[in-house]
Amino acid sequence: MFIGEYAHTVDEKRRISLPAKFRKELGSKVVVTRGLDNCLFLFPHKAWQAISEETAKLGLMQHDTRGFTRFMFSGASEIDVDSMGRILIPDYLREFAGVKSSAIFAGVHNRIEIWNEKRWESYKKKIEGEAEEMAEKLSSIGLR
Repeated sequence: MFIGEYAHTVDEKRRISLPAKFRKELGSKVVVTRGLDNCLFLFPHKAWQAISEETAKLGLMQHDTRGFTRFMFSGASEIDVDSMGRILIPDYLREFAGVKSSAIFAGVHNRIEIWNEKRWESYKKKIEGEAEEMAEKLSSIGLR
């Protein structure tokens, strides 16, 4: 499970170091794709395979299902983690998320989200202000 928030910089070769606390669980190959809320989702390879199997069960007949799977899978990139724990995120993904010279890594259960720092701070303030309301909604569907 991934938890925590870490800031890292992008080096001159456009590589970014993964947080040390995440490296062991991530392994040597990860998948990075477009995420929701204009961030990137980073998954360990095994977790990505499980997501792939689950989404394959959704079928092709629903418009939303086709669109969402296209969004996630067409933007995905398998990336090797180098011996120093760094990854090279493709330019099209860095542009999507607005990641230039630095990024925030946020651990969220089975994935890591990679955020533009300013977007993260703005999103975090917004979500912190809505936390109680969200908790009430979730409790109404049985989450305690």
